[in-house]
Amino acid sequence: MTTRKAARTQATKSEEQRAGDKVSAGKGSADTGSADQASSSEAGEAKAQGSAKKSTGRGAAAVAGQILAEESPAASISDLGDKLSDSRSTVATQAARVLSEIVAHKPSLVVPLVDRFVAGLTSKHKRVVQTSAESLPAVAKIAPARVARHLETLKNSFEPATAVGRDGLVRTFATLCAASVAYQKRLEPSLTTALESADGKTLVQWSQAVLPALKGEPHARARAVVEGRLDRIPRELAQQIADFLGVKLRPRYR
Repeated sequence: MTTRKAARTQATKSEEQRAGDKVSAGKGSADTGSADQASSSEAGEAKAQGSAKKSTGRGAAAVAGQILAEESPAASISDLGDKLSDSRSTVATQAARVLSEIVAHKPSLVVPLVDRFVAGLTSKHKRVVQTSAESLPAVAKIAPARVARHLETLKNSFEPATAVGRDGLVRTFATLCAASVAYQKRLEPSLTTALESADGKTLVQWSQAVLPALKGEPHARARAVVEGRLDRIPRELAQQIADFLGVKLRPRYR
C-alpha cells in the first residue's frame, strides 16, 4: 500500500510540473507577442509620421490648386498672407507652404502680399522666411515698384536676416537693378556689402545673380569686389567665378 501511495504522489507531482511548464510557456508566448505588438506599433507610428509629412506637402499643393481654380482667389490669398504672421508655427508654416506653391505657378497673384513677405524675411518661422525669400524676387520681376517701396526696410533687414533671408534679399535687389538702372544707386552699397561678406560658395551664386544685373560703373565696382576676393576663397570656387567672368586665376592657383 505504501508503495502504491508513493507512486500516486509522484504521478501527481509530475502532472503539476507539466501543467506549470505549460503555463510558463504560455506566459513566454504572451510576452513575446506583446513585444512583437509593441514593435509593430512603433513601426506603425513611424510610418504614420512619414506619411503625415508627405501628406503635408501634398496637402499644400492641393490647397494651392483649389485656390488657383477659384474665380476670385484674392480673398483666399489675402487670408494666407495674414497667417504668415501667426504666432503658431503650424499655422504660419502651412500658409507659407501653400503660398510657395502659388508663387511657383502664378506669382502675379501674390503681388498684394509684398509687405507680408518683407516682414516674413525676418520671421521666427523658417518656412515663412524661405517662402518670403522665394517670393520677393518673383514679385520684383513682375511689379518692381511695389517692392521698391520697401527698399529701406529691406536694406535694414539684411543684417538680422538668416542665410536664407539674405539670399532672398540679394536676389531681390539684383532683380530690381535688372528691371531699372534707377535702383542701382540705391542698392549698390548693399550689394557690395553682400559680396564682400559672402562665403566662397555663396559668392559664386551671388556673383552670377548680381553682376549681370548691374550696368556701367556699379557693375565695374561690384566686379572689382568679386575679383579681389578670388585669392581668399577655395580654389575650386574661385575657378568657377573666374570661368564665369572670363578671367584667369593668378599663377599661384595653377
